[in-house]
Amino acid sequence: MRVRELLTYLGTALPQFTSPAARQLALQCALRADTRGHVQLPAGLLRGMRLHRSRELWLELAHAGWLEMPDFRALPVQLRLLDATVLDQAPGRRARCRAAHWALRPTPLTLPTTPPALRLTALVLAAHTSDHAEEGTDMEVLTRLCGHSPQQTGELLDRLVTTRTLSAWHHSRETDEVFWQLPQPQARVRPGIRPPQHLRPRPC
Repeated sequence: MRVRELLTYLGTALPQFTSPAARQLALQCALRADTRGHVQLPAGLLRGMRLHRSRELWLELAHAGWLEMPDFRALPVQLRLLDATVLDQAPGRRARCRAAHWALRPTPLTLPTTPPALRLTALVLAAHTSDHAEEGTDMEVLTRLCGHSPQQTGELLDRLVTTRTLSAWHHSRETDEVFWQLPQPQARVRPGIRPPQHLRPRPC
């Protein structure tokens, strides 16, 4: 999956403690870049991500040497990525556009308006989720992709359980793997079937 690949790439391309919001911004830039590294981000996208007034996030990525600072006077926001690795976009533009939209609402772990750290954790889990009853990956992978310490990651996973985004999670100390479970979908109640006319009770 393209989102998972790019999260892995950003986990090594960006400094370890790059903020969660900057990582989400970088992911959108990487998915929306053309083959020359040029990116256009609509103002509506940045407002929807609550990042339209967050110049410090752009500074984080610029100081890391990952992109050039955009001209904020121009709309849509236009910029250029500096890391040649991200320009190797295997899927077509339409597939990357779908991936960019999915990353904003990563089913089955879609969250309402929440802090960036929680949204990024849910996104990373969603990118590692398949159809199994229990999912898992290494704690080192989660901490690297999210830019958190193991303790912070555990606290965020607890919050995902509190919000019922996850039903449970646990950390295996022996293998250093993290496992999580999604809430089971509630069975749909089928509407009652009316009995045939001759079986219905007669009015008194």
